[in-house]
Amino acid sequence: MAPLITKILLATDFSDCATLAQDYALLLASTWKADLAILHVLEFQPGMDPELPVNRVYLEQLRKDAEQHLTQLRAQVARRGLTGESRHVTGIPSLRIAQEATEVGADLVVLGTHGRTGLAHVLLGSTAERVIASAPCPVLTVRMQREPARPQTAAAIPSIRRLLVPVDFSDYSLEALEYAAQLAKQCGAALTLLHVMEPVAYGLDFTLALGEDAQATRAGLEARLADLAAPLLAQGLAVEQHVRGGTPIDSILGWTSHQACDLIVMGTHGRRGLSHLASGSVAEAVLRRAPCPVLTVKSPKFGPGRQRH
Repeated sequence: MAPLITKILLATDFSDCATLAQDYALLLASTWKADLAILHVLEFQPGMDPELPVNRVYLEQLRKDAEQHLTQLRAQVARRGLTGESRHVTGIPSLRIAQEATEVGADLVVLGTHGRTGLAHVLLGSTAERVIASAPCPVLTVRMQREPARPQTAAAIPSIRRLLVPVDFSDYSLEALEYAAQLAKQCGAALTLLHVMEPVAYGLDFTLALGEDAQATRAGLEARLADLAAPLLAQGLAVEQHVRGGTPIDSILGWTSHQACDLIVMGTHGRRGLSHLASGSVAEAVLRRAPCPVLTVKSPKFGPGRQRH
């Protein structure tokens, strides 16, 4: 079986959030002995004339700042004993990141969910979510928490010890589970499989009503999760499986708030049931609110040429 990750694309705007994302890119590159490609996009909208004097001055200052930051970042990567390359390009960040991921053959894109402006929702909608939608490979997004970014030292590199994998038994979630299993094996991490047993109806007072056969349904779901966990346990992985009632978004976020979780690995699409109609995209909501990084696997394959094993 080919290694899961051989090339990581780190997209950075040098913000505090991007620095946290860099921590994870370095960790995974070290874990997988992967090459690291670093990209910074000089944001320049289509229709603007780069030859206008004011635009030339603007772009030149952006290039100077970018090269200074990239030089520092290359030195940090070298101190970790990693190999890679870096460059800056001009354009719309989400488009150029996805294009670069394709061109360099990235197995994983890593980026922060918001940048220098601090407008988490605005940038998330315009960059991270669009990268997830258009990138040819899984995407790891790192959300800024209240604490500032940590200094770049060996001790600052995070660890990945427990993965949460929401499973709704769709192809997307099963692909995410396979990805998470390979990641857990390489990182020496434990897996938690979580299925959310959704209500069959919403009451007029907006309470959630479960069917009369809820216990039988739960037992069947627990059996299905056990079937998924069995081959993973046979491989020596530490695996737990849980069924919770409620809506997927609240249940997933609730779990991460009360249980140890270093990373959520999930599909970007699932079964189009009640939760999708009532709450929008589950993956989108988790990305915006999860207290830990989220790795999304968007299709029934990990990338071009890769097949399920």
